Amino acid sequence: MATYQELMAQKEALEKQIIEVKAREKAEGVAKAKAIIEQYKLTAADIFARKGMAGSPGGKVAAKYRNPATGETWTGRGKAPKWIEGQDRSRFTI
Repeated sequence: MATYQELMAQKEALEKQIIEVKAREKAEGVAKAKAIIEQYKLTAADIFARKGMAGSPGGKVAAKYRNPATGETWTGRGKAPKWIEGQDRSRFTI
């Protein structure tokens, strides 16, 4: 059975090895990506464009629910507001 010190030495050696392999693989990935970008003459817009959002200003979503008491609205995305939690949402549909 290995001692604590031996295990810690192994851990340090593995961590160093992990850092080296990660750096090498990252460099290889970047080189491959650059080659593909050059081959197809890609731009940043080609790579980082959000699908379904082209031409959509700000990505705003229409409200789906309205609180009849206050007029407050909710899109149906994210955490539900207190006024609709635990209730039949069809009552609040706009």
